[in-house]
Amino acid sequence: MPTLFRPAALVTVTLLACATPALAQTDGVPLMKPSITASAPAAKTAPPAAGTFRTITWEALVPPDWDPFAEFKGIDLGSLQDGDPKATLMLKRMREVWDKAPVNTALVGQQVRIPGFVVPLEDTKDGIKEFLLVPYFGACVHSPPPPSNQIIHVLPKSPARGFRSMDAVWITGTLRNTQTDSFMGASSWRLDAVGVTPYETPKAR
Repeated sequence: MPTLFRPAALVTVTLLACATPALAQTDGVPLMKPSITASAPAAKTAPPAAGTFRTITWEALVPPDWDPFAEFKGIDLGSLQDGDPKATLMLKRMREVWDKAPVNTALVGQQVRIPGFVVPLEDTKDGIKEFLLVPYFGACVHSPPPPSNQIIHVLPKSPARGFRSMDAVWITGTLRNTQTDSFMGASSWRLDAVGVTPYETPKAR
């Protein structure tokens, strides 16, 4: 994780995010900020034809019954101060829980299309060979990583050219439930991308 925050300040930022569920969760999904917009699939549609990619939202990646704050309910996180050993222990426990976050197994093996922000892991003169896709601007770079089920480890078919850190993109490929630990954050998802393209706001229907 980059050293953009002092350790004590990092504890405060992370715990305060959890102390304000209205900002930290949307429809039960553990997001610290709203995720980038995707056109959600219709509630009842036929499975996509072979070779096509189903557009999904970040919320779809999370099991509907998973509560990222289940172990921390009843704790007054806002009262914890920088340097408080309890805050440090809480942050450590939170990362242990979030770095092993479960996935929505119904999406494993599915061909999908999802938008997000690029966090490069291997950037070369030929392009980005490996990156994390995250749901909101600044995740893993300017703020602590979200839960691992809200991070996708992307391996493009060929290096993605013309993109920089925190550029918004669409990715297409097949989702795998593969745990990856990197210096920028842990991911429960892996996607071998056959396409990485600049993000465009979905057109109104």
